[in-house]
Order: sequence, then C-alpha cells, then structure tokens
Amino acid sequence: MDRLKDEFLGELTKHLGNHKEKESILEEYDAHLDELLVELYKLEDEDELRNQVYSRFGTPEEIAAMWREELSVTPSNMKWLFIAVNILFFAAGSFLTLAHNLLEWGWLTSLWVQLTSFPILIALIYLCFWALLGYEIGRGFGHKGRKLMKRTFFLALIPNATLMVLTVFRIIPHEWFSPLLTESFIGICILFTLLLYPVCLISYRWGKKASV
Repeated sequence: MDRLKDEFLGELTKHLGNHKEKESILEEYDAHLDELLVELYKLEDEDELRNQVYSRFGTPEEIAAMWREELSVTPSNMKWLFIAVNILFFAAGSFLTLAHNLLEWGWLTSLWVQLTSFPILIALIYLCFWALLGYEIGRGFGHKGRKLMKRTFFLALIPNATLMVLTVFRIIPHEWFSPLLTESFIGICILFTLLLYPVCLISYRWGKKASV
C-alpha cells in the first residue's frame, strides 16, 4: 500500500510541475490517500487497489489537469461574480417593484400577484443561491477558500442589509410591497437571513469534499 501511495504522489508531483499550490495539493491528497487505503486494507491485489484509488480520485494526470484549470478561476473573479449576481437579483426585484407601483400594466400586475403568492418559494430559491456560493468556493478553492467565502458572503450581504434598513425606517413605503410585506413574511426574512451563513458554510464544506 505504501508503494502504491508513493507511486501515486510521485506521479502527481511530476504532472503538477510548477503549480503554485503544489505543496498544499500533495498534502491534501496524502491525507485522503491514507483515509482511503485504511478503508481498502482488505484488498490484496495491487491492480485492484490502484483501480479503486483512480476511481475515487482520478489519475494523477487528471488531478493535475483539474488543478491547472482551476488557476483560470481567480478568487477575485469568483467573489465579484457572486456579488454581481446578488446585485442583479436586487436590481431585477427593484425594477419589478417600481414598475408595478408606477405603471398600470395589466400583465405586470398579474405577474406581481403570481410572484407574491409564493413568498416561501422566493426565499428558498434565494437560499439555494447562497448554498451554491459556498459549494462553488469550496469546490474551486478547497481549504484555502474559507476566507474568500467569508469576504464574499459579507460583501454580497450589503444589498440585503441596505434593503432591510430602508424598509424598517419606512424610507421605502411598505405599501409598495403589498401584499408581500406582512408580519409573517418579515419573520421569514429574518429567519432566512440568520440561516444564510450556516447554509453557506455547510455548502462550502460539501464543495471542499467534492473537490477531492
């Protein structure tokens, strides 16, 4: 088993070349190989053992190719992508709210009624967005992605906090959100806001596992 592990890591070292994350990648796969080989200790056939390792992790060449591809996705690009998508959600919602209140278009009123009939569904879809944020950062950056995930989370949360302040202090008239802005919906919004970071963190850990 030790010979197979050394062979795997040696091949991975060769294929990674001068990758800037080379040492941390090797450490990560060293630990994961130890865990897998403990699970497979009953296997005596080396070829079967090698096949199991390749089935779980891929070949060293495939792993190196995956990590080279990850270099094209920088932390900054990932962070601003999710912040931009969150702003896009708010811009679309703001446009729809303004248009509904300022324009007397029948189809727009009908669309507004349909959307505001399912506030829980809207909240769940939005929660999925934050889960995706955590998962993609975990999958793309592994153990080094946690700080990025925190920064992205708090920056992306700024529009949410701004909207809450504007609504609480009635700078934005509550009537504009009728019939959506009820006491129960406000409670749901507070609950979901509190859940955003735990959901993001759990998804990040899931994504980190999936990256291996």
